[in-house]
Amino acid sequence: MLPPDWPPPGPIDLALHDLPHRSSSTEWWYLNAHVEVGGRPLSLFAAFFRIKSGESAAGAPRHAHSVTWALSDPTRKTYLADSRLDPAAPKMGLERIAAGRGSRDPRLNRAISEMLVRGSVPAPDRLLTNDISVATDRLALDYSGLRFERNGDGSYLLALDNPRTRTGCELTFTSQKPPARHGDDGLVRGPSGEDMFYYFVPRCAVTGTVTQDGVARSVTSGSGWYDHEFGGWSGAGGGAGGGAAGAPTAPPGVIDDIAWNWLSAQLDDGSDVSAYSLVRCRDQKVLHQWTIVVEPGGAFKAHGGMAFEPSATWRSVRTFYDYPTRWSLAVPEAQLALSVAASFDDQELLTVLSKPAFWEGRVEVSGTLRGRPVRGLGFVERSGFEPIKDLDQFFGAVGEEVRKSVARTLPHAPTFEEARTLIAADDRPQYLDGVDLAQLSRSLFAPIREMTDRGGKSWRSYAALACCDVVGGDSRKYVQWLAMPELMHVGSLIVDDVQDKSAVRRGGPACHLIYGEPLAINAGTAAYFLTQRLLLQNDIPDGRKLRLYDLYFEAMRAGHAGQALDLDGLLREMPAVVEEGAGLSTALERRVLATHRLKTAAPAAALARMGAVVGGGTEAQIEAVGNFFEALGLAFQIVDDVLNLRGFKNDLKLRAEDIKNGVITLPVAKAMARLPLEGRRWLWQTLQAKTDDPRVLSAAVELLETCGAIAACATEARELVEVAWQKAEPLLEDSIPKVMLRAFGWYVLERHY
Repeated sequence: MLPPDWPPPGPIDLALHDLPHRSSSTEWWYLNAHVEVGGRPLSLFAAFFRIKSGESAAGAPRHAHSVTWALSDPTRKTYLADSRLDPAAPKMGLERIAAGRGSRDPRLNRAISEMLVRGSVPAPDRLLTNDISVATDRLALDYSGLRFERNGDGSYLLALDNPRTRTGCELTFTSQKPPARHGDDGLVRGPSGEDMFYYFVPRCAVTGTVTQDGVARSVTSGSGWYDHEFGGWSGAGGGAGGGAAGAPTAPPGVIDDIAWNWLSAQLDDGSDVSAYSLVRCRDQKVLHQWTIVVEPGGAFKAHGGMAFEPSATWRSVRTFYDYPTRWSLAVPEAQLALSVAASFDDQELLTVLSKPAFWEGRVEVSGTLRGRPVRGLGFVERSGFEPIKDLDQFFGAVGEEVRKSVARTLPHAPTFEEARTLIAADDRPQYLDGVDLAQLSRSLFAPIREMTDRGGKSWRSYAALACCDVVGGDSRKYVQWLAMPELMHVGSLIVDDVQDKSAVRRGGPACHLIYGEPLAINAGTAAYFLTQRLLLQNDIPDGRKLRLYDLYFEAMRAGHAGQALDLDGLLREMPAVVEEGAGLSTALERRVLATHRLKTAAPAAALARMGAVVGGGTEAQIEAVGNFFEALGLAFQIVDDVLNLRGFKNDLKLRAEDIKNGVITLPVAKAMARLPLEGRRWLWQTLQAKTDDPRVLSAAVELLETCGAIAACATEARELVEVAWQKAEPLLEDSIPKVMLRAFGWYVLERHY
């Protein structure tokens, strides 16, 4: 039985049913528009949410409110978004996490909880102020100055403002068609009985102004869309985004998360189309789907049989989510076949409302309706699919993009222009005179690609982009930098394997065993310098560019100094340390850490500072993120020493390999202060023997474990990261990139591979 304030069969009375519905736990009002301003096309959408969050002591319902909106500029290919959350959002977020409805990754939950406890939310989300009003006698929503209301003549006013992006609008939507019911005669059924009612006005005339770059300009022509949906579980939370099918959250114990695809399209023959499909996340089953075709005169018909399928994807370099950006919509019963394509790919809206983003953007539509060709504009929303569930998957996706970036930088079959860019200069093409490009690729690019294409840990590449974003920059401008840290690192691996006579790297033969030592050494060294081309970008001021070069070569100098110390080793110091014990062990620890700092921590810190420099960070921020990644780099190597003794996930490396190879690691150095003389002598003799006897290796690991050396290393790694974070944290605005950095610190400490 439907609630008494739901629309009865027949036409929708907008004056009545636009009003907030007391029976509904989830309700939103949504608009989109395509306009021309100053001869340029622009599109925007806005969604106002009202979610029942509880009851007062007197039994009156309490509500939480939010607004998401964005301005799409297909000419500039820019997407300027805004997300405002209820003042109670921090408290509600903590309750959601406690109820098991947060991220699938506990480290992300811990990181965002630190912000929520302080009463903060991560940017780009911002909190609304308490001046929120929702009228009960007419549609009039005012969410801290963001307004949507129904005028006396039946038109709608939408007023938005985002000072951060200097965008906004004041638009009037005037209905040109009557409202249509979506779904099953207006009913959208959830998977567990949480029903929603949904209607929409598919075509409105739009007038008013749009503000871009801080300047308000008049709309010369425009067409808009309005829809309204309400219902859901009593006391439930709501979905994210706008559009057709934001599924409400089920009561405790019901765990079926719902995702959705949604389309609105206005066609040039006067027809309009809206389609949605609701998908159960746990098994990707389509629960139900509907297409509504609205005729030019306003009559509409619902069709349940349809195929709304993606045909191309785009990967965000902020969330590393994959989003469809091309679709086909086929509704045989309606004789409808449409191709739908994003006007540009990057129309992702970051918000913790949707863990942590959804895609809602302007699309261009073409195809046939009843055999006639049609074209038009529309919006597509895709939300709730959560393709990356934890940090392991996140860094797997980062790794894929790193390999793609390297492949673009070092193609197996380079063109003349690509080769000239990499090894010469645009104004010196003679350097390629007589060069066989196939030979160049075979002898220089292929040895490097051999290593990069096998994959590896991608956190170095992530560091530069994350530190650009965390200081308020836009890492999307520097996506080519993904290849830079990987080339720098792989160059060092190739040369290191020659120096160490290593046979295996990244699960395959070392580079020099495939290509020979001369080519391997040359390719590894060249990798250091090929990255320079990635730093050439016209929009980086010369002063910043010079600083980037200084930081890059600082990393190179430090890394090579650390390699020299590592190659020379600490064997000469060991006899005295063994006999003296605690008296010399501290100095030995410092020597081990010095090598780790120079080889790993200093390059990571330099990359982090480079990201913060191009992100426009302050000097304090640049140093803070650099120091944090220096601590992470040190912790990474310390954890590596620990895992070498305790074992890597999936037996990625042999347990106790460092002992077998006679390496003086930090656990060994710490053991020298904890073991009695006989124990120190036995351990030193075992290292010198370089035994592969599993009984002896196990005994050595047990000795290091029982004396507390391994645990002390793990503690030191945690303290390094925590101290560096506590110094950086107050200097960085609460944001999604900041959440990711905090969680990444724990990821390094808690990793098992």
